[in-house]
Amino acid sequence: MMLDYAQKQANYEDIAERLRVIAHPVRLELLSILLQQPQNVTYLYGKLGLPQSTISQHLAKLKAAGVLRGDRKGLEIFYRVTDNSIQHLMKVLT
Repeated sequence: MMLDYAQKQANYEDIAERLRVIAHPVRLELLSILLQQPQNVTYLYGKLGLPQSTISQHLAKLKAAGVLRGDRKGLEIFYRVTDNSIQHLMKVLT
């Protein structure tokens, strides 16, 4: 019985961490854009009007949390949302 509680607790901690990572207006907007189709940093900073370094930092946090993945195509990296629970959550939020 303790194992089930520990598993549930670990699951809730994982969910809470992913929510903390996406709980930023810029990251929510990035996710919204990337759910439509994979994009590179150049497109994203042009779309959001923020410095490339800012966009890259937000993408790095989302990637480290396992929310995004970057696929290299030539010299560019295209980012896409890989976390299904985040995909579903974003559909509810937007």
